[in-house]
Amino acid sequence: MSRTAWAVVCAILAVIVAWILVDVVFSLLWFIGKLAIVAVVAVVVFLVLRSLVGRASER
Repeated sequence: MSRTAWAVVCAILAVIVAWILVDVVFSLLWFIGKLAIVAVVAVVVFLVLRSLVGRASER
């Protein structure tokens, strides 16, 4: 195979590997972002429920 053909094959492989890596990184970032949003909402719900239970026990 000529040198130019190897360069083309390597370029194609580089694009395929980069595509897969970027897909994995963005999936991981989306999961971490989603996890952070869930944690914030859970804290807010916990605080609201705790205040409601506190008010009910004061009666």
